[in-house]
Amino acid sequence: MSDPFSIRLATVEDIPTILAHRRAMFHDMGHTDPAALDAMEVYFRPWVRQKMEQGEFFTWLAEDDQGRVAAGAGLWVQEWPPTPQMVLGRRGYVLNVYTHPDYRRRGLARRLMLLIEAWCRERRIPILTLHASADGRPLYDALGFAPANFMTKILTDG
Repeated sequence: MSDPFSIRLATVEDIPTILAHRRAMFHDMGHTDPAALDAMEVYFRPWVRQKMEQGEFFTWLAEDDQGRVAAGAGLWVQEWPPTPQMVLGRRGYVLNVYTHPDYRRRGLARRLMLLIEAWCRERRIPILTLHASADGRPLYDALGFAPANFMTKILTDG
């Protein structure tokens, strides 16, 4: 039996899909205020376009055999000051990992994460970071992600 899903690199024409995934991901995590989600989209749209055009943000989309997008995952390649673990000064931040409810539990998020990991290894990006939702945590644990020692303080509402 052939694999009914193919994975491709997104283009700027896919930004509406990337935005829909981001919105749905946050909604699934309990951020259900439509006004807040709308505001996030207003600011994320130009950010993601700019980062894609600069070659700093990549999204891979998994499509079914009908061409419907079933899942996606993004990677922001960040310049970072060299550290003892990362002298090349780049790290990957994984975001927007989302699978449409009709396609969940088929291994798509795992496939996308493994693809991102291989892509980063090929480019000598030594560290991947992400923020895990409660639903995503078991996958990231299984893939070898570990809690980090950073802390966060929110300074403003916007």
